[in-house]
Amino acid sequence: QVHTVESGGGVVQPGGSLRLSCAASGGRFSANAMGWYRQAPGNERELVAHITIGSSTNYADSVKGRFTISRDNAKSTVYLQMNSLRPEDTARYYCRADSSRGASWGRGTQVTVSS
Repeated sequence: QVHTVESGGGVVQPGGSLRLSCAASGGRFSANAMGWYRQAPGNERELVAHITIGSSTNYADSVKGRFTISRDNAKSTVYLQMNSLRPEDTARYYCRADSSRGASWGRGTQVTVSS
């Protein structure tokens, strides 16, 4: 299983953009499907975006057209480009790696959208 570390969170105004990164190590990154999840206080963790080993993607309805997930296997990194951010996007964002050996989670990065 790979070990993942998220980065790129911060405070941004509504309508702004952020790019999150999830760097993986300790395994074969290309053999992992990768997902971005988020959890706001009092809410359950929810899937935001997912990218398969073959780079097929799917998104939560709430972020379609605003967020883009991508992966760079050479850098063992998955990205989440977030545009047109809204206050309701405020949450801690987590990266998850899935392979035949199981799943692993990072510790997350906080995104706060506020004026």
